Amino acid sequence: MSLLDQIDNTKVPSHVAVIMDGNGRWAKQKGKPRVFGHKNGVKAVRETIEAAGNAGVKALTLYAFSTENWNRPKAEVKTLMTLLVSSLKNETKELIKNNIKLQVIGSQETLPKQVLSGLNKVIEQTKNNTALTLTIALSYGSREEIVNAFKNISKKVVNKQLSLEEIDENIINNHLYTFTLPDVDLMIRTSGEKRISNFLLWQIAYAELHFTDVLWPDFTKNDFYNAILDYQSKERRFGKTSAQIKTSNEI
Repeated sequence: MSLLDQIDNTKVPSHVAVIMDGNGRWAKQKGKPRVFGHKNGVKAVRETIEAAGNAGVKALTLYAFSTENWNRPKAEVKTLMTLLVSSLKNETKELIKNNIKLQVIGSQETLPKQVLSGLNKVIEQTKNNTALTLTIALSYGSREEIVNAFKNISKKVVNKQLSLEEIDENIINNHLYTFTLPDVDLMIRTSGEKRISNFLLWQIAYAELHFTDVLWPDFTKNDFYNAILDYQSKERRFGKTSAQIKTSNEI
């Protein structure tokens, strides 16, 4: 029986987030420059999107480029941006064919015009797709996202569009970049690192965390399926006791 066949279709995580880590180390192991790792990481992105679709995941968010990544060498940043545009062009037909909707979260105003233009074109072409929402976190930082949310909420309070008493979790959710998405159920990080790295801090409050030693360019569909099986082996209590969960499931 394949790993995909072992997945319980009734307990598939709705939203999976992935920190794609290890491109540089993968390249170094092979005596190549870091950009070689980024180029080979594209295959893992394709595998992950296909695996998510096969497993019935409804939302997949990939951490492609953080706000801190702008501090990397200029040549590496330029390669990453060029790679992003070319990959999108190459994958657009597949996204449309597989009914996948693309969206982007992050500080889009900091992106090069060519990148933003290419992204917006694919976003427009896929906006009505419904099978899977693929979100690319690009020039993204979770703390910045939360600060922006509170600034926007504060403006509404000052302008009397919103009262202090109305502010709750739903209001905050609705002012985040991810307002169209459910909370993250499963977060995967590759390369053996066990850090969140300023990624979806609010959204992963009750997510299961899956860390794997596999470097990103080597990440396959089966690695994704293993992460889901690991997720399904956990009891998600959301602050309740096991007995409470069992009782509610029996009702």
